[in-house]
Amino acid sequence: QVQLVESGGGLVQAGGSLRLSCAASGSIFNINVMGWYRQAPGKQRELVAAIADGGSTNYAASVKGRFTIPKDNAKNLVYLQMNSLKPEDTAVYYCNAGRQVMGVIQSEYWGQGTQVTVSS
Repeated sequence: QVQLVESGGGLVQAGGSLRLSCAASGSIFNINVMGWYRQAPGKQRELVAAIADGGSTNYAASVKGRFTIPKDNAKNLVYLQMNSLKPEDTAVYYCNAGRQVMGVIQSEYWGQGTQVTVSS
């Protein structure tokens, strides 16, 4: 089992920045991908950014150039640095971790979510 604990959400004005953190613990040796998803009211949960063990990253088109997903392997932390925030970025953000082999998800874990609200 893997436990994920997020922190860093809050209220920010449009154009501002926030950094989310996700601390992983437990059987983390089995994880090879970590990422962030978000879910706005009335919408489906969507991938925001992901980073694989080798360092390759994947970003949603809507956040490219504004968000980054740095990772601290020594501390088992993954971050979501969010810059130039827009009201449409308002959502609950979830940390995700798991093991994927050739694109197939073999295991998946979720954090409890943290609210990000961007005011206009």
